[in-house]
Amino acid sequence: MTDAASPPSSPVTAGPVTVAYQGNPGAYGEIAALNAAPGTSALTQGYPTFHEVLEAVSSGECELGVVPVENSLMGAILQSVDLLLETELHVVREVTVRVSHAMMAVPGVRLSDVKRVYSQQPALDQCTSFLRRHHLTPVTAHDTAGSAKDLAARGSLDEGVIASARAAELYGLEILERGVEDEPFNFTRFMVLSRHEPLPSRETHKTSVVFAVRHTPGFLLETLAQLRGLNLSKIESRPRKDRAWSYLIYIDIEGSAHDPQVALALAGVLRKASFAKIIGSYPVALEAIES
Repeated sequence: MTDAASPPSSPVTAGPVTVAYQGNPGAYGEIAALNAAPGTSALTQGYPTFHEVLEAVSSGECELGVVPVENSLMGAILQSVDLLLETELHVVREVTVRVSHAMMAVPGVRLSDVKRVYSQQPALDQCTSFLRRHHLTPVTAHDTAGSAKDLAARGSLDEGVIASARAAELYGLEILERGVEDEPFNFTRFMVLSRHEPLPSRETHKTSVVFAVRHTPGFLLETLAQLRGLNLSKIESRPRKDRAWSYLIYIDIEGSAHDPQVALALAGVLRKASFAKIIGSYPVALEAIES
């Protein structure tokens, strides 16, 4: 998928950067895309699937792409993790978006008028207390902002949508209540992907690696021992798609792959593992983007 003629480092661009995301304008992915390239303006382009986002970047149709990899309440977004194993794109940074859901409807509709609420299933799951309190029937839709767009087109007076406040603004809907999520600490972490390797920087870094080991007693422990002395911010097992009852280990390490201690540890993991891939070594999102 990688263009062999591409230079090894990020090009210097003048003007807006095109950024691909999954969903419609107003999606949390679009909010991440708008903030994917600090110091430059972004022209965002939505695609129906995560796979099409990666294809748009790989083909050069877009310069960058964003995919969600983890939600602070619901864990890893496995579809994205699987795609990151298959792509040759480079992770150049991460963006964290504060997920704040809003309940919205056609202008003039009151909350007491609403019977059904549309949104993506994870968003509905994150707002169960609100839905139950107001006796609302949840209806699963493909995405949050798409639900808002569809409701604006239908003009239904007994339906509502849970989405970002930006979606309400874009599609002319009225916000009936803000912050309807059950938990206030709701964040989604996005990875920013490029065809080009990231330029060196002094920013705080994180390194993500996925590996598998032989099904031999003690071998996983021996492999993890290569990371002794490093701070691991995440460790998670994931079933392999090509082998039953075999697992991949996903690890986030605090530090850059260019740091001598991290580089030495990664070399040890690569020697031990039967399969290993460094997903990326990239600047950490120190602050969350408000949605």
